[in-house]
Amino acid sequence: MPIQSKWQALQTEAINPASVKLDTAPVADIIDLMISEDRKVISAVHRERERIAHGVDIITHALRKGGRLLFAGAGTSGRLGVVEAAEMPPTFGTPLSLVQAVMAGGRDAMFQSREGVEDDYAAGIRALARLHVSQKDVVVGVSASGMTPFVRGTFAKARTAGAKIIFVTCCVTPELKTFVDLTIAPIVGPEVIAGSTRLKAGTATKLILNMLTTVAMVRTGKTYGNLMVDVQVASEKLRDRARRIVSVATGLDYDEATKLLRRARDNVKVAIVMHKAQLSYAKATALLKEANQSVRKAVGEDVEDRLKQVTDSA
Repeated sequence: MPIQSKWQALQTEAINPASVKLDTAPVADIIDLMISEDRKVISAVHRERERIAHGVDIITHALRKGGRLLFAGAGTSGRLGVVEAAEMPPTFGTPLSLVQAVMAGGRDAMFQSREGVEDDYAAGIRALARLHVSQKDVVVGVSASGMTPFVRGTFAKARTAGAKIIFVTCCVTPELKTFVDLTIAPIVGPEVIAGSTRLKAGTATKLILNMLTTVAMVRTGKTYGNLMVDVQVASEKLRDRARRIVSVATGLDYDEATKLLRRARDNVKVAIVMHKAQLSYAKATALLKEANQSVRKAVGEDVEDRLKQVTDSA
């Protein structure tokens, strides 16, 4: 049968032979099938390991030079970018402007599907224009099919601005390879429900975006060992986490760590440096600035032995 649809040949639109009896299968069998299919996601993402690492390098370099990380997508892909951007400030203490996201249909589309907005190429151009994208920035466009016009519009604007472009997709799109700086394309195969890219494609995308942001943040000094030392103390849970991090890193008991954190104005990094270097708040802050906000560089001390003691005792 001749192909009449430009989407018909896409891997993300293909029919999965393992799930053709999906609507008559027992619930337990459907769950087993979905678990089996999801296992393929890890392998697909692992095959993109080197390209993900390259993406981390691109983002890290941009952040160190004063650039921003901007996500663009539509539907599930857009929402995943929004989630990634929203989680950076509380986790890593980043300013709201550092990691941002645009999605087809705007804010309303985050909570309610707005079909058709993804087809607006010009809207993608306008969305990035509103962010004043520049050559310092990195734009991560996300499109499971690789064909979303809104995302391609953001690429056009990013290219004219001189920004770096990373394309995360689940389909091979040869025509964009020379247009973007890096393509990360985990081929996860047909979905359990044909075309439902919120499933395997969405899971693969979430994994990759997690890696791009998390590793880039680690590389820019946002952790000390695996401790979240730039956590924002914005709730009782996060305040408790901050106290425990200070306690682990310094060896102080919980109450003493609480007092130290208070003197450090709820800044975990400053608290650790104050204790380890025996400095005032002002001098610890200055030392961190000289060390590019790296606790390890500021105190000249590893934290691995301390972390191992904690895990061994647990």
